[in-house]
Amino acid sequence: MTFTVGIDVGSTYTKALILNDQFEIAGRAMNRTGFKLAEISRLTYEQALTQAGLESSDVAYVISTGFGRHQVSFSDVAVTDLTASARGANLLFPETRTILDVGGQTMKASRIDPSAKVKSFRLNDKCAAGTGAFLEKTARYMGFTADEIGPLAATSKVPVTISGVCAVFAESEVINQLSLGAAPADIMHGAISSLVDRAVQLMKRVKLEPAFTLIGGILRFETMARLIRGHLQAEVNVPAPDMVQFTTALGAAILGHRRLTKLRENGLRENGARQNSG
Repeated sequence: MTFTVGIDVGSTYTKALILNDQFEIAGRAMNRTGFKLAEISRLTYEQALTQAGLESSDVAYVISTGFGRHQVSFSDVAVTDLTASARGANLLFPETRTILDVGGQTMKASRIDPSAKVKSFRLNDKCAAGTGAFLEKTARYMGFTADEIGPLAATSKVPVTISGVCAVFAESEVINQLSLGAAPADIMHGAISSLVDRAVQLMKRVKLEPAFTLIGGILRFETMARLIRGHLQAEVNVPAPDMVQFTTALGAAILGHRRLTKLRENGLRENGARQNSG
């Protein structure tokens, strides 16, 4: 059996996923990225191998992706996260045409064709108010962890409007609402709503079309997907909670198998040409 690995070095988390030639997941691992990208990439890779019961010699191809993709010294090739996300979303939801990826430091929208090639994309990485970092910062200010964002927002009764177009101004609104006695759950819901507004605008800029697939760490919070669904007035695809952060790594592993197939086909053609010339 042939195994490939996709390593997604994101700004907040690094993910590694091992895929066999039947496109079945053999192992995976995830760690906070931190500042030592090369080291965390290696550690996450080794953890995925351990989970799969494999050695590095069992792996035929490694593709890295994400903002830190060039720090993965042991990868065979690096690809953009837009390319990898398209492949991963296409495998999970073949009808996907628009992808929204909301991570810790960036938010990306892309439109793909039926063969999973990216036709248009837009990024929002200039301001933290348009990324998951804003939600995490809001939660920490109110004394909650990132893992509590979803459960907290789910208890909201009357969402508070957070309209700041900049993280600094938005944070001031959060502080003001707390001083006025607003419930943390309502403030958290409002912060998510603010992020959703930016997400939908980004999707419109790529000329969104169904089916819609939502990925990235922030989409593990059900409130985010529910609000986007309401804005679009359409159903949205969201990978299972334990896979929503691995979609891009999955896509990189898929590309590894495609690369191997091309290499083998080229090898056969070259061998045939040599035999014919001989």
